[in-house]
Amino acid sequence: MPSAGPVSAEGPAPTADWGPAWRLGQFLTATEAREIADHLADGDTLTAALRVIAPGRRPEARALLEALNPRVLAWDAVIVMLRAIAGARSAPTVIDPLWTMPGHLARHGRLTSSVPYLVRGARYSVVCSTFNFQRSSSLWTALRDAAQRTEVTTRVYLDAAAADLSPRPGSPGTEEVAAHLHPATVLRTRPFDGRQVRNHAKFLAIDHRFLLVTSANFSWAAENGNIELGALIDDQNLTESVERAMRDIEDRLFERI
Repeated sequence: MPSAGPVSAEGPAPTADWGPAWRLGQFLTATEAREIADHLADGDTLTAALRVIAPGRRPEARALLEALNPRVLAWDAVIVMLRAIAGARSAPTVIDPLWTMPGHLARHGRLTSSVPYLVRGARYSVVCSTFNFQRSSSLWTALRDAAQRTEVTTRVYLDAAAADLSPRPGSPGTEEVAAHLHPATVLRTRPFDGRQVRNHAKFLAIDHRFLLVTSANFSWAAENGNIELGALIDDQNLTESVERAMRDIEDRLFERI
């Protein structure tokens, strides 16, 4: 079997024959490469496998994969290549504190008010989970902007009780959030074993790489007025594991709106 060729921009220039492999390594994120490989290994069609990435990115991914497959003659080699891409795109962990407090007092780390810039800068994916979501939050607009970009997949987990049963002033219900963020995937908690589950997991995951875990809800006060502490973690493996854990419990603890 011929070599798959380079998959990193830091490697040698691709040959004419293996150019699609090199371009595929530049195009896919680690998560996209890993999940496409998993689907193909399970016997799924390429169309089904490509559903793991945003609609706006699928045509180019399909073209690169279809250009590659006839050269290696078997999807098994493509799967190996995809797993190699996923491994090559791993990065070391970097952790920064994230504070809400008067700006001149936060001398170490970033401010929570900077989070919308992370969301607006997303290239592939935004996943967020919160207990309380208010229209006053700067993320109310930033998430909508991300959801309307076809190259970005947006997924939001909400607490149904906080939003629908006992909402705070200025808090939208889950149906309003889903309508506001359309076509994002919005999910709310549902009863489990006879009791209402509460979602108190508060995090943002950007591009399957950056993970923000914070005490702050999505509200103006939490982003500007309170004392809140979070950690912004640049760790692909950790971020992917959190996203995967939430996906694994979706069918039992959440319902899609």
